[in-house]
Amino acid sequence: MYIARLPLYIYSMASSMSVADARQNLAEAIKRSSDGPVFIERRGHRAAVLISPEEYERLLDALEEAEDAEAFDEAIAEEGLNIPWAKVRADLGWV
Repeated sequence: MYIARLPLYIYSMASSMSVADARQNLAEAIKRSSDGPVFIERRGHRAAVLISPEEYERLLDALEEAEDAEAFDEAIAEEGLNIPWAKVRADLGWV
């Protein structure tokens, strides 16, 4: 399965903050997320990522496209009866 990856420049724009800082400065964390992902760290390890709603929608769209492409590839790979194009056109009323 294809997994959407963030462009490398996004990682360079990413910032991080501890869970305690995020809790105390939630408004600032949200503001920073509009410029790029904000990694929330617990004990020095990434525990969560805060992203903007626009980035979230973009990632969902990319995931949906990847899932559609995977489903298409699986459908094409299926063995089965081939239907002539002329019959498909006739069935759809495109004749």
